[in-house]
Amino acid sequence: MIDVQRLRVVIRGVVQGVGFRPFVYKLAHSLGLKGWVINSSQGVFIEVEGEKELLNSFLVRVEKDKPIHAYIQSLESSFLDVVGFESFEIRKSEDKGEKTALILPDIATCPECLKEVFDPNNRRYLYPFTNCTLCGPRYTIIKSLPYDRPNTSMHQFPMCPDCLKEYEDPNDRRFHAQPNACPVCGPHIFTCKSDGTIITKHQEAIQTVSDSLLQGKIVAVKGIGGFHLMVDAGNSNAVFELRTRKRRNEKPFAIMMSSLEAIKAECEVDALEERLLQSSESPVVLLNRRTGIDSSGLVEEIAPRNPTVGIMLPYTPLHHILMKTVKIPMVATSGNLSDEPICIDNEEALKRLGTIADVFLLHNRPIIRHVDDSLVRMMAGREMVIRRARGYAPLPITVPKKRKAALAVGAHQKNTIAFQIGNNVILSQHVGDLETEQAYDAFEKSIDSLKMLYEVKPEWVVCDHHPGYLSTKYAQECGLPLKEIQHHHAHIAACMAENQLSGEVLGISWDGTGAGWDDTIWGGEFLVGNEMKMERFTWLRCFRLPGSSQAVKEPRRSALGVLYEVFGADLFEMTDLLPVAAFDTGELKLIKQMMTKEFNSPLTSSAGRLFDAVSSIIGIRQVASFEGQGAMELEFEIGKNRCNDYYSFTQSDQIDWSPMIKEIVEDWSRGIARAVISQKFHNTLVEMIVAVAMTLKIERVLLSGGCFQNRYLTEHAIFRLKEEGFKPYWHQRVPPNDGNIALGQLYACGDT
Repeated sequence: MIDVQRLRVVIRGVVQGVGFRPFVYKLAHSLGLKGWVINSSQGVFIEVEGEKELLNSFLVRVEKDKPIHAYIQSLESSFLDVVGFESFEIRKSEDKGEKTALILPDIATCPECLKEVFDPNNRRYLYPFTNCTLCGPRYTIIKSLPYDRPNTSMHQFPMCPDCLKEYEDPNDRRFHAQPNACPVCGPHIFTCKSDGTIITKHQEAIQTVSDSLLQGKIVAVKGIGGFHLMVDAGNSNAVFELRTRKRRNEKPFAIMMSSLEAIKAECEVDALEERLLQSSESPVVLLNRRTGIDSSGLVEEIAPRNPTVGIMLPYTPLHHILMKTVKIPMVATSGNLSDEPICIDNEEALKRLGTIADVFLLHNRPIIRHVDDSLVRMMAGREMVIRRARGYAPLPITVPKKRKAALAVGAHQKNTIAFQIGNNVILSQHVGDLETEQAYDAFEKSIDSLKMLYEVKPEWVVCDHHPGYLSTKYAQECGLPLKEIQHHHAHIAACMAENQLSGEVLGISWDGTGAGWDDTIWGGEFLVGNEMKMERFTWLRCFRLPGSSQAVKEPRRSALGVLYEVFGADLFEMTDLLPVAAFDTGELKLIKQMMTKEFNSPLTSSAGRLFDAVSSIIGIRQVASFEGQGAMELEFEIGKNRCNDYYSFTQSDQIDWSPMIKEIVEDWSRGIARAVISQKFHNTLVEMIVAVAMTLKIERVLLSGGCFQNRYLTEHAIFRLKEEGFKPYWHQRVPPNDGNIALGQLYACGDT
């Protein structure tokens, strides 16, 4: 007797926007099963009827053969009585109940769509909005769950008969591809001047932009999650003009290049970096520039004094078409003024970027939320996300404990926000530094956007301990029960969450600044405890920051604070020291008063400011045009130098670096090369980490905070810890910088 049963399957995870329903439809038909599949606010629901053996096969293959971009968090199955389905169908989506389905990030153009875009015989030839179930926009077009066309910004573009036929054909690659479109029925591009006057439309617009770029003009290009400002990366005058108009003096620009071969001509690319560049996430990848090449298409001004460059491949049809037309590397930096979020709306862009761009390449598909390009580098043989945005957000970080719906508002710099829903922490895309009215507005919109998308009503909110952060003030004023998590505790908790750890750890939390429980500025912390409770075991010796926040912009101020701890007031007579010589007599007198009277010169244990200080002492950087520039250039100074030597330090209740500073000053005065001093300094910091680990003998050692974006520091620390028998952990898919704070805030809270 044939055993016919009904199988009910509930799948949760990233299963919408990835072609999951078409996959299930085809699988059921191939096995001769009848029933239905449906999208719901919770995920994908399936019911199939057939022989028990075939149902078992269906269950195995749903997980094994799922679409490439799908991620199954849970699969619940049960066998029920037969009801007598007559066929298998995709039913209309439901939006009832709690919204827990996960949204896929925007996905780079797949090879099949790209082939069509450049096929003169294809109806989508040179169409900039070509996509299918395997690629295209997701997060930037969705308004609400479930993920169906009426709930996206594509709802205003009804499909033509040809597109609708593809959409409804189970054997077509565009079967239920929600953004499906073509030149007849879909969005279109056009160029205009800064006053909004239209210049050209459709394919002619690409030629207008190409001509403008080749003439050295600046073009604002509306992409998938916002605007780029683009300019010829081989034109010094054009790049300089972009820096002037954008008010971005020296901070590196990202570059878009047309092919992997073009990138390899400029940069060293290993197999893992090659995979990253060509991945569906398609991030900006930090690569080492080639040395000794005869000619370069990249001018020095794109990343002054920087041996690395951030490069990405085109990731939308629009970018592919444009790059194939211009045939040269392009600066592709965020479409904003410094410290502002990227523009996403046409009118907003014309207003905010009108003084920067000469020409605008626009389109008429609305962008629902801003999403920057992600920035990634290889670290210790793994990828490390430095800025988590397109391609990565809003994929969840799964944590062990389910908790009440909660909101974490993150930090002040490199802000992200997060919601916890069940076991999932939904971490937003990079919001940025909350320095301007526009940035704070973007912060509030990011909260409202995710809250609306998931229809989540947080029962409590968690924020940083720093009372001056705008994110903290938001939390204090939102009317929910509030919990504060100390900044460096949050860093370590984030690293624990990402690495699925609980229980006792030693956490090394090094960054620029964070408010400590003792009202000093922390930043060089050694914490011991678990995710919910951490104690400060020891820290880097404190020093004063004359001018407080001004020291972030002037490494010479951090240097005076450090040298004052070593030499006292005699420092101000030591004019042979470069940080002292960097000030005039009047400035030195004022700074001396600040520090001796302890006025406007707060104490800090900051490792980031210690990097700045050493950079100033050996003459690398006295004044910075962006935060961390001194520390970056200090790392770059190492180059190919290799030594294992390190300076002296002492360990008691604090880690005292003053012997190291004396030896650095002595080395500098004796003419020792900067590369040697820098490497010995980095090695000393690593030995400090190892010394504390050896004292505590806690096996698991975590590295978090902005300082661990430094490749030499992080990789050397990992190597030395492993060499001494410890298990180091560091960040991979979540940034080590303040972009991880919101995640850490939630993981550190426990049950609330």
